[in-house]
Amino acid sequence: MNWADTGGGWSWNPVTDLQQIWAFPFMVNAFRAGTVVAVLAAVMGWFMVLRRQSFAGHTLAVVSFPGAACATLLGIGAGFGYFAFCVGGALVIAAIPRAGAGGGGQESALTGTVQAFLLACGFLFVALYKGFLGGVNSLLFGSFLGITTVQVAVLTVVAALALGVLAVIGRPLLFASVDEDVAAGRGVPVRALSVAFLVLLGAATAEASQITGTLLVFALLVMPAAAAQQLTARPASSLALSVVIAIAVTWTGLIAAYYSPYPIGFYVTTFAFAVYVLARTGRTLGRYRTVGAGAVA
Repeated sequence: MNWADTGGGWSWNPVTDLQQIWAFPFMVNAFRAGTVVAVLAAVMGWFMVLRRQSFAGHTLAVVSFPGAACATLLGIGAGFGYFAFCVGGALVIAAIPRAGAGGGGQESALTGTVQAFLLACGFLFVALYKGFLGGVNSLLFGSFLGITTVQVAVLTVVAALALGVLAVIGRPLLFASVDEDVAAGRGVPVRALSVAFLVLLGAATAEASQITGTLLVFALLVMPAAAAQQLTARPASSLALSVVIAIAVTWTGLIAAYYSPYPIGFYVTTFAFAVYVLARTGRTLGRYRTVGAGAVA
């Protein structure tokens, strides 16, 4: 359904259009929840890209689908399934240490195994469900409908806790992410930090899945962070830029989804991809100009 049909459509006046959108309580909640999710996903995604654990993030995004399907089968809230399966999957992936020869390969193999098995379980749960499961598309591709004030509060609390923990471990985690061997030699608890980060990543994935859907949550985790790291190598600036990009694509995605019958996940992914392409193109052109200037000199 195109909800804009009830309010006269897009007027090309941003102030008027936002007032129209925010006249609906469910859209106010969608913007609140989307902002919370965008901030958490951007921060967690920035470390995820830096640590080269995008495959783990993708797997946790996929794992959220069987979690929601299992919760629906059991007759409980889908949110419980999101968090239980994402955090549980993160703990399983964390069982393989990354350090040492072959550590990365073992983690990738276990990650792929977890992804394939739990994705199959998700379709089994859907098949076992005897009622009408009309929300499968919402589980996979996201929806801004039906977000309650209570859900926004829960998302905010989870995000605050996750970001609080990340703020405490952020400096040593950054050190371990840049050079794990040197960090371990300096006494940094690399193993504990890796486990803690994966658990936080699982919580962030569970949060974002409730807005963007399980198939497209990866867009908020990886694309804003990847684009930001293309634009600047300074950690603080890159992290802040990642948050700005994530909020921007989430808000524009919500607005576009409001004025069309298509799911929000598609728009968030498209806008985030466009930003990454622009950032990558700009960096490539900057390199060419630098090389050209050096050749002339």
